[in-house]
Amino acid sequence: MADETATNHERACDGFAEVAAQVKSWDAPSPCTEWDARAVVEHVIGFHEILVLRPLGVKADRPREDPAARWKATQAAIVEAISRPGALDDEVDVMGGGKTGLRNLVATLTTDVLVHSWDLAKAGGVEPKLDTELCTLGYERAAQNREQFAKSDMFGDEAKVPDDADVCSKLLGIMGRDPEWKPPRA
Repeated sequence: MADETATNHERACDGFAEVAAQVKSWDAPSPCTEWDARAVVEHVIGFHEILVLRPLGVKADRPREDPAARWKATQAAIVEAISRPGALDDEVDVMGGGKTGLRNLVATLTTDVLVHSWDLAKAGGVEPKLDTELCTLGYERAAQNREQFAKSDMFGDEAKVPDDADVCSKLLGIMGRDPEWKPPRA
């Protein structure tokens, strides 16, 4: 039987790959003010490299160019790593010191990939289609950690969304994204 955490992460990674395959301009600005579309992909790759792949001893054979191909190679390595029996039961070192369970970390990275799928879609002029079930899981986790997010320098300030907004918009808001963001006019 497939592990739910691994399956959810693979679904989020598949969504990111679908968006990456449609991006036309890798230099386009993203909702992450410091990053263009290419940097969004490299961020998602980097977090997985440092937090999942290296600790589990899995190497991604990435091409130098083509961000979508770089992601696909990383995604294949992620699936290999987290699909190993017992892999998600390991503890890994986290930035800033300390250890955390890989299962919890992968669940957190699932939400990260999901939100960055939206970032990449907005930058790349792709219609964002976020997985509602994964947004619900991510929103529930994020809502429990609202205070930590507010204290962290890893997230923007929470964006206000209407009370009757869909769960994906609520997740984006709690993660510091304005669901109505549009790229600046050239």
